[in-house]
Amino acid sequence: MRGAAFANKRRKMDRSFVIVQISDLHLDGSGRLLATIETLNAAIRERMADFADVPDRILLITGDIVDDPTPPALDEALAVIASFRQTGLFTDIQAIAGNHDVKRPSQRAGRHDVYDYLHLPRTSKSVYYRQAGLDLVLLDSNRASLTTLASGNVDQSAYNAMVSDSARLSVELAGSLGSGGRADYAEPVENLVRVLALHHHPLPQATGEGKRFLGVPDEPLMYLAAPATFLEAATSLNVDLVLHGHRHVEGLTRYSIPDPRVTSSESDEAFWRTIYVLSCPSSTGQAGDDAGFNVIHFGPMSHGDRTEYRFAIARYSRPRKDAVFRPLDSNLPHGVVRLPAGRDFSRDPAVQSGIEIDACTTLKPDQVAAFARRLLLRRAFYADGEVDWANLLHVYLVTSHVWADLESKFSRSARKHEVEAAAAVTSLLRRLIEQSANVLGIDDVQLDELRTRRLVNRDDLRRELPRGVRPDIDVEIETRQRLQLLRDLNEQAKALGLDPGLGGKMPPQTP
Repeated sequence: MRGAAFANKRRKMDRSFVIVQISDLHLDGSGRLLATIETLNAAIRERMADFADVPDRILLITGDIVDDPTPPALDEALAVIASFRQTGLFTDIQAIAGNHDVKRPSQRAGRHDVYDYLHLPRTSKSVYYRQAGLDLVLLDSNRASLTTLASGNVDQSAYNAMVSDSARLSVELAGSLGSGGRADYAEPVENLVRVLALHHHPLPQATGEGKRFLGVPDEPLMYLAAPATFLEAATSLNVDLVLHGHRHVEGLTRYSIPDPRVTSSESDEAFWRTIYVLSCPSSTGQAGDDAGFNVIHFGPMSHGDRTEYRFAIARYSRPRKDAVFRPLDSNLPHGVVRLPAGRDFSRDPAVQSGIEIDACTTLKPDQVAAFARRLLLRRAFYADGEVDWANLLHVYLVTSHVWADLESKFSRSARKHEVEAAAAVTSLLRRLIEQSANVLGIDDVQLDELRTRRLVNRDDLRRELPRGVRPDIDVEIETRQRLQLLRDLNEQAKALGLDPGLGGKMPPQTP
């Protein structure tokens, strides 16, 4: 499978990531699985050759890293993880614990605490990848599965406790993400791609229904005790994809609930909030099962003159008596499952610029000119027919936040006239914000509150703002004043090395 198969006319992407999911290695410290690990490593190396230009490349292990947390097994696990790191394929490696990695207190004699030994999250952990806009949430699910029912000695109170623990996952998930997001998010929380990883599966697996334990079908005992509660919480928090292991089977399903924000049910997909749920088999083929791993690529994909974000999922399987991993979905073009992301993940130019500026220690004049071009060549900075003042306010707010970062870093190396020009742009953006707010009838207190919110979501802002201009405002006069401010802004832009013609006729293809 070549890179061209994963995306049409791939280009350097502003937000893209790859997750390689492996699971249920069941290392035991004996060394018997090291050759199998090397086969797995080689197969992953071959598939990752196409993704060298993707900024975030993550190896994710979804539990049961060891078969039993003895010192030799855990040392072997550390060595295997180190071998994956030494390949240089991945920019990060993350893992969560499975039921085999943890033991009840009565079973811990001669065993280590896997959470400390392998640095795994005991409850939940959110890992934010700024450039990709990915929020990877790692959730420990070991107290919330029905696996212990297989012993046949679980009474009603124990069952209720397991259901409560599964509901607890929903609370922990919400707590780790929060409604407002983390302080280090570089964009509104609604624009993040959220991937949730846990060991146990939240939905029944059809491919696991043929398995038996003590002679009886055991699939009803294997997943979370309160799956609907958990999935509804994940959906409400805009989780897009759930990755899990545990069952040693492949599986891809989706879970949907009505989106309470939609105002029409005419479009089937727009009416639903959907989570994709992807299962990973044992990547070493334990218990006689077929081995497997998944490669999940998120990024923009072209369809004619349109670009939309999608998940491209390649699932690989190695049958028990085969030495080679092959595409599981060979019936599809290039063996890749392409799924719509369900939302528009295009970034505001100001957000993308802010992320790139944050990665710079200082800025040179040519970089400032390039950023200024991206920030200012937008409809909001030109004479564009009928004016949408709420949209103008949003654009000016997000641009001013990013420009403040640019000005701060540029001032360290800029010449005096460049520093003055950058400061003048800041002042003019402030005046544009104040004018837009005044036209909409936003008072000083509300405006100050908006200015303190660095991450302003456009749709949320439009819902909060007045629907129209103040009745006592002369829109024609305000429009002329706005265009004059934009022409003044253009004069300062000239001092920074560009002449975008702000306040005049809008150039073709201006976003």
